[in-house]
Amino acid sequence: MSETRITGADVITAHQDLHSEQGALRGEHPGRSRNPVIKVVDLAWLEFQKPDLDRAEVFARDFGFGITARTERELWLRGTFAGSPCMVIRKGRTSRFIGPAFRAAERADLDRLARATGTAVRESDVPGGGKVVDLLDPSGFPVQVVHSGEQLPALPEQQPLLLNFGTNHRRTNAAQRPPREPSRIQRLGHVVLETRVFARALDWYLDTLGMIVSDFLFLDGQRDRGPTMAFVRCDLGSVPADHHTLAMHLGPGTGYVHSAYQVTDLDSIAAGGEYLKERGYRRSWGIGRHIQGSQLFDYWRDPDRFMLEHFADGDLFSCDVEPGWAPMSTSGLAQWGPPATRDFLGASPSPQRLRDVIEALRGDNEMDPARLFGLLKAANS
Repeated sequence: MSETRITGADVITAHQDLHSEQGALRGEHPGRSRNPVIKVVDLAWLEFQKPDLDRAEVFARDFGFGITARTERELWLRGTFAGSPCMVIRKGRTSRFIGPAFRAAERADLDRLARATGTAVRESDVPGGGKVVDLLDPSGFPVQVVHSGEQLPALPEQQPLLLNFGTNHRRTNAAQRPPREPSRIQRLGHVVLETRVFARALDWYLDTLGMIVSDFLFLDGQRDRGPTMAFVRCDLGSVPADHHTLAMHLGPGTGYVHSAYQVTDLDSIAAGGEYLKERGYRRSWGIGRHIQGSQLFDYWRDPDRFMLEHFADGDLFSCDVEPGWAPMSTSGLAQWGPPATRDFLGASPSPQRLRDVIEALRGDNEMDPARLFGLLKAANS
């Protein structure tokens, strides 16, 4: 989508008019693979381990998940949309993120993927059954690619409020009173990961799973060294897909940053946020509207300090939208809303964070002093 439109004396590029002021320069990363092994069609679910499933279930209900299965060792969570569960929490000694599962379009994709990666197709333990291929990405995250059998039926939705706009009065003789209740999760939207091997990990997801980049971010003064963050979507051809299903950024650590779950609208986000606040949960950042992806957002911490996002009204791109390029900065995270917090940015110093920095600077990865100082500068800009 490199064409331009001319309006009077102004030349408007596709990026200026659509989602980013800049496109790629000559020789920069194209944001997609020429010949991927398969093309996944969505993020299926995320897998976590936690020591207290009872506490996890209480938060899950307060945040707006439905419970599709619960045993002594496992808790499966879902949204209202038909399909697969969107999270599994397994009982373990520590709290940790295990990895994501992506959905294959066809059963034959699993055979192709297994042959290309030297792995095997096995039976899935998802409620409803199915098949799965187990992979390991360059960051060390276990990645499952699944083709599920039985799909969960849809559940009743949290209905959007009827709004009046200007002279378009659709609501009369009725007051607006959104109920104070949990935001009802519709589906899993995306997961964000931090990695020390950003370039290698990005290429792996593009080459192996056929994903494509919507937006790249780069460090000030270091664009010639390549991007340090990518918002990556599924390639569904002419069918529009979420602006990002996966986002990754370079950092001194390797791990989960946050995951995002779609709800009905802004009132669902806000009323659900009041419900969470009344029950003593901690907001990390919000409410606001992002730039990359345009989502309305609100971020919360669960009792194990994992960050989860309620979102609504995100961008949808078809395959012909090329990557945008923008400098990485804290001020560039949102169109409006409160300033990003230190908690959201992960900028509060901790012994573990200091160990991550030292280990990253000593290790064989993409972190070096220039990259580290560039990330610190971006966090304060």
